[in-house]
Amino acid sequence: MQMKFEQDVMVPMRDGVMLATDIWLPHDGPAPVLLMRDPYVKDTGGAIRSSGFLVLYLPHVLAAGYAVVIQDCRGTGNSEGTYIPMIDEPNDGADTIDWIHEQPWSNGKIGMFGLSYHGMVQWAAATVANERLTAIAPTLATSDYYHTPWYSPGGAMSWHCVFFWTSMMAAVDANRSLAAGSGSSENAMALAEMHVALDKYLDTTPLTAVPLLGECTTWWSDLLQHPARDSFWQERAAAERFEDVTAPALNIGGWFDMFIDSTVSSYQGMRKRGGSVEARDGQRLIIGPWDHRQYSGMNIDRTFGPMADAAAADIIGYQMKFFDRWLRGNTDAFDDTYPVRIFVMGIDQWRDELDWPLPDTEYRDYYLDSSGRANTALGDGLLSVDTPLLAAADTFLYDPRRPVPTIGGRTLMPSAGGGSGPVDQRPIHSREDVLCYATPVLDEPLEVTGNISLTVFVTSSAKDTDFTGKLVDIHPDGRAIYLTDGILRARYRKSLSEPELMVPGEVYEITLDMSVTSNVFLPGHKILLEVSSSNFPRYDRNSNTGGVIAEESLDDSVIAVNNILHGPDYPSRLTLPVIDRRLS
Repeated sequence: MQMKFEQDVMVPMRDGVMLATDIWLPHDGPAPVLLMRDPYVKDTGGAIRSSGFLVLYLPHVLAAGYAVVIQDCRGTGNSEGTYIPMIDEPNDGADTIDWIHEQPWSNGKIGMFGLSYHGMVQWAAATVANERLTAIAPTLATSDYYHTPWYSPGGAMSWHCVFFWTSMMAAVDANRSLAAGSGSSENAMALAEMHVALDKYLDTTPLTAVPLLGECTTWWSDLLQHPARDSFWQERAAAERFEDVTAPALNIGGWFDMFIDSTVSSYQGMRKRGGSVEARDGQRLIIGPWDHRQYSGMNIDRTFGPMADAAAADIIGYQMKFFDRWLRGNTDAFDDTYPVRIFVMGIDQWRDELDWPLPDTEYRDYYLDSSGRANTALGDGLLSVDTPLLAAADTFLYDPRRPVPTIGGRTLMPSAGGGSGPVDQRPIHSREDVLCYATPVLDEPLEVTGNISLTVFVTSSAKDTDFTGKLVDIHPDGRAIYLTDGILRARYRKSLSEPELMVPGEVYEITLDMSVTSNVFLPGHKILLEVSSSNFPRYDRNSNTGGVIAEESLDDSVIAVNNILHGPDYPSRLTLPVIDRRLS
């Protein structure tokens, strides 16, 4: 294949900063262009390799006749300037798109692609570039940086992700400074060790007591100083400006990816508020049984069959159809597709749907019940479709010095809890600070597909504490497989931007967003709900004092006595999105 390649073309931004840009041209003459903007140093080749067949990669795209542009983000790789996560990405992305428009090898049809941060910059550019950006395909990405990756929809900090990613980027930047003849070799070595030996540092308190990160980054202190979703986060969220986005988006996510909330909410938000008819009607959503790093569907505790693999599911082929539709004007490219394509776990099958949430969703309440002894999996906690007749309360102690450990779930890297995704939860089911509520063994299959919520009536001895919920599929062989979870920092029970402390001993009705899943609970299985107050190091530990958590040490923390009330007057309940098509 004949191809023209230009390396490190310096593209000017509006403030005069020059960004290093590589260009691949598959043939002479104008062509549609696919752009990836990369903060991880494009010269390492990571941006142009196949990501487990989940993201387009260079040979595939060039063979299809597209020009490809890959650019080092500001302050990274060979680009000029200072790197601050997401601050300059909207304007830099838009300026790059303007520059591409003016090149003789561009036909003016420009798309963006890429995974994780490569997807986040797509949303950022789309809010500024308007009609100059034709289509985007954000994969395992977010349009709201507070919700993910820095904090969460419930206000707790995503501690494992924040520490891992910040130490990684700080180490990269330190090495960049050394290569430029400045910086400290000692700092570079210390940051590399911090990143590799992550678990050694995750217990650090207060969170501000990592001076090296503060010294070697320009953003660490900002993250810690804005625990609420205030104007600092609102101004940076593309989700706040969907009305300015005119590009259709192919949203690709994984049920066990930390960005899945935003993947789904971005699709929904753009369907309602997108800035053009094409953007609203052109939204597409694909969700597979993947986490942030693993796209085969093969896991130690749960495998999902050969079709779960992103390669077997031809996710790249779907992306090419999407870009052929919008960048080449091939209106027939999507004739054989539906707006939504999801992998339904349990039956382990792909399925096409008309929209999200699924139009035939029935929200069904499962009430928490016990005689006050739901602690551990050996307790008497029940989930029932019937409202409990008797009032009771389940009590547990939350000690920040002894948090419930993260086991699998939606972690950025698999180092926390021995893996990511659908990991067996039984190791924590013997803890007294984990309440377990389970259905009887199911006689018939039950499909749960959609957004899940947990509403509980609580009291606490503390001014502030966390409450967690986790949905688990109990298999006949005893495996307790993680499906989804959520956390709520009680001070944010009314608003993420305006915290309000609790009055100790007062009853509060709170609702946890437990994210999304799609799973058929098969006959012989049970549905299990875990309730507790910590999930560490996935999230930071609440000190229970009501103070500034990032500034408090474990010595400052206090033990909280937390109660989950249920019964006729306190209908605590798990709300599941049930799909019943047996008669359809």
